[in-house]
Amino acid sequence: MEQKSAFMIMTGICVLVLLIGFLKRKAAILLNIIVRIIVGCAAIIFFNDILQKQGIPVSAGINPLNLLTLGSLGTGGFALIYGILFYSLL
Repeated sequence: MEQKSAFMIMTGICVLVLLIGFLKRKAAILLNIIVRIIVGCAAIIFFNDILQKQGIPVSAGINPLNLLTLGSLGTGGFALIYGILFYSLL
């Protein structure tokens, strides 16, 4: 019985270590997405201000779809949002 208990404790510790490693990696991915969203929102506000001062009638809104695009694609999402807006301007 003592050997079985020791085996169960060792198995539990191994599973716990693997779980901590898995959650740590997931937390890093989630943090990366949140940082992309924050930086993307600041970039949209800044770029909209620049375009308004230049007299270009294009501005991107900050909405859930744009936040999802910025969070998942990052810089490419920013270019995609403004690319679509400039294409509709043509």
